[in-house]
Amino acid sequence: MATSIFVPFLWHLAYAYYLFLAFIYDKRKGRKASPLHYDAFVSYNVYDEAWVYEEMLPVLEGEQGWRLCLHHRDFEPGKPIVENITDAIYGSRKTICVISRHYLQSEWCSREIQMASYRLFNEQDDVLILLFMEDIPARELSLYYRMRSLVKRRTYLSWPQAGQHTGVFWENVRRALRTPGSQTDNPIRGFFQNKA
Repeated sequence: MATSIFVPFLWHLAYAYYLFLAFIYDKRKGRKASPLHYDAFVSYNVYDEAWVYEEMLPVLEGEQGWRLCLHHRDFEPGKPIVENITDAIYGSRKTICVISRHYLQSEWCSREIQMASYRLFNEQDDVLILLFMEDIPARELSLYYRMRSLVKRRTYLSWPQAGQHTGVFWENVRRALRTPGSQTDNPIRGFFQNKA
């Protein structure tokens, strides 16, 4: 019984801590002062890395021309990881969460979605894209309060439901990455993309 009371308390305490970090970051750097370097930060678990490289990157960066931020490639060495995560989320127009059972069980992925959720709440803008790698029943999601509440309120994309129609799936991701009516309708072109 003590565990059933103590575990949710710890979860709320950790969540409050990361909300506080995001709040401090937001106040310190200022929303308008933070330049956008990427179209999207991709939050994923290492177990899903092969899919990110073999399926996602060739389409989103290769064919569609978006500039994505990936932790192993774009995080600054030597900088605290929480600061790298925060810079990546606030330095990107959107955050794409590649959700699997491994993702839900990862402490770092949990921190990334908490930061992205805070930004979503704070800016009241469509900055979060949920992309499910596998079908996860509602009873399993109920263990992850933040994810369950996001799924109840937001439309998400499902890779398993794409089946043979992956072209439609990637078109939906492209539409989700666009921000209608702003100067960021087109992909951000960084100097890294122009090298080749």
